[in-house]
Amino acid sequence: MERRDFLKQSAFTAAAAASARLASATPTQPIARRQLGKTSEHLSIIGFGGIVVMDETPGQSKNIVAEAVDRGINYFDIAPSYGNAQERLGPALAPYRKNCFLACKTEGRMKGDSRKQLEESLRLLKTDHVDLYQFHALTKMSDLDKVLGPGGAMETMEAAKREGKIRYIGFSVHSAETAVAAMDRYNFDTVLFPVNFVLFSQAKFGPQILKKAQEKGMGILALKAMAKTTWPASEKKNHPEPKCWYQPAAYPNEATLGLRWTLGHPITAALPPGDGKYFRLAMDVAQNYKPLEPHEETALLSGAAGAEPIFRLGNDV
Repeated sequence: MERRDFLKQSAFTAAAAASARLASATPTQPIARRQLGKTSEHLSIIGFGGIVVMDETPGQSKNIVAEAVDRGINYFDIAPSYGNAQERLGPALAPYRKNCFLACKTEGRMKGDSRKQLEESLRLLKTDHVDLYQFHALTKMSDLDKVLGPGGAMETMEAAKREGKIRYIGFSVHSAETAVAAMDRYNFDTVLFPVNFVLFSQAKFGPQILKKAQEKGMGILALKAMAKTTWPASEKKNHPEPKCWYQPAAYPNEATLGLRWTLGHPITAALPPGDGKYFRLAMDVAQNYKPLEPHEETALLSGAAGAEPIFRLGNDV
């Protein structure tokens, strides 16, 4: 190893170890909350991603939801595509529902299929409304045209809002181009997208979405804070993180730095990976959160150099 690379690695190791010690310190306060855009809602800076309870037993699901609420989590996010997660989250969240902000999604692009998904989600989640309903993975420009066009899913959204079945309208996205176009074409309440140290530094993916959302005064919700890169071809079908389709940042050191980096941006909340150990690490980080020091950010971004981003500009194909 060349001396320059050795020094970079040493700096990263030192910064990551310090960050991990911070994350594992005894929590002294509940998880902080931030305002959601122009709304009057205040969400925990860490959200509970529904994949956490996917394929867990009802008892395990109730325990992790209770732990999250006890530690200050009030933001829960779920989607029909997360296996049996809705079935698990509904009963587990029921005792706390009135004090929590529940976000759900639809993959439906037209009025009929999105309405069907909404009604099924309400049934499984054992609630009469969701606080935020989002177009899921609004990646292609053709999808945006469908949902906003005649007979599109936006008609379901607006009707459901009038009926009191949803309160806010948003979208999740993995394309910078489609995200900016969506915000130009409709007055969405929120956007859910990757805010990640590798994507921002190596692919320039995300800053343009963040800038546009701030200009619009939208609620900004972050994905992939603890992501690192793609799985090697040899591990794509058989890797050690079954709830992560991407390769997460190294646990716990790099993941801790990555989450703190994301929380240092003007976002409301971040959703960590669905793996239980990463979710609990995220709660630890949030309860002891401090912005990155300059040397910690330098070390983190040095470690991102050369990593293959999980998304790139031009994903709207």
